[in-house]
Parts: sequence; C-alpha cells; structure tokens
Amino acid sequence: MSTAPVFSEVQKINPSAIIELFTLQLDNSLHGATTTYRFHSGSNLNANGEIVWAGNAYQRFPIEATGFAYQRGQIPRPKLVVSNALGTISAILLTVNQTTAGNDLTGATFTRIRTMARFLDAVNFPGSSNPLGTPDPTAEFKRQVFTVNRKAKENREVVEFELAGAIDMAGVRAPKRQCTRALFPSIGTFNQ
Repeated sequence: MSTAPVFSEVQKINPSAIIELFTLQLDNSLHGATTTYRFHSGSNLNANGEIVWAGNAYQRFPIEATGFAYQRGQIPRPKLVVSNALGTISAILLTVNQTTAGNDLTGATFTRIRTMARFLDAVNFPGSSNPLGTPDPTAEFKRQVFTVNRKAKENREVVEFELAGAIDMAGVRAPKRQCTRALFPSIGTFNQ
C-alpha cells in the first residue's frame, strides 16, 4: 500500500474521483468458510457494473456505509446498510447461521478501501486503456478495517450491521504494561 500517489492526486486542481470499495471476509471457525465478498456501491463504465482493482473484481451492490469519521476523540462505529431486495444478504446469513446459529456475520472482517479512478485497472475502460492515468494496485488511502459487531436490523428491504474497531469489541483488552520511570523517563514522579 502506498499513500503518496493518492495524496499527490488529491492535491491537483482537477483530481480524479475517489473510488470506495468494500470487502467482507468470513472466518472459518465462526462462519464455516473463509469466503471474501468484494463489492462497491457506485457505477462503472462496464455494462455489468463491476470494478476491477488490483486484479480483484468488485461487484456493484446497493450498500451504504457511514460513520467512519473520528469525532471528539471517539473510535468510529460505522453502520453498514445493505439492500436485501434480491435476498442475497439473507442467503449469506442463512449459510453462515448453519455453522454458528444466530451468528449473523458477527466476527466477519469488513474492510473499506479507497483509491482514485486514475489508479484503476485498465480493463475498466473502453479499449482496456485507462485515459485518466496509469493503473497502480498499491495506490490507496489507508485501509479501514472493522469487525461486524452485530446485526442491528433485518427486513425484506435492508439488513443493517454495526461495525466496531478491533480494540472496540466487547471483552477485548489492550496489552497491559506497567509504566515506570526506568522504562519511560518522561513519566515524572507522583506525590501522595
């Protein structure tokens, strides 16, 4: 991963569009498979709506992901709302729940990937030539990785998931280490 090309592109007078891609990775012990689902919420020049980046195909899928910003020092708790009109998500949930009843994708890894249109693979464009620039599978903003914390809502129209950062999960503790002046001289002394 290299952030320098995307920051250079963003600073231009007329930068190319930011492309938002998502992956959902299942865990074999929780879900019975290690399947990776790749999707995006936008459209593409291809008739099938598929975006290819870094050699991976991301399917167009009605999805809304919000809440990635850090606010007032709090770790983000994004929400993922996915269309269930075609029953695709319900089918995935049924398969997952056969391994762990009531799991509903809890523990799956969700990754938000952002790159620029300039760095997409050439197969996305007519004549397999990217008119915006040179494809670069390493040019991306820092990936945001979250874990599916719980399913908040499911009906015929949508399924909503709450996501959490790795350190923001219930029962997860940061490594403990006693801070002493010998190890950390800037700590100072405490008077009692």
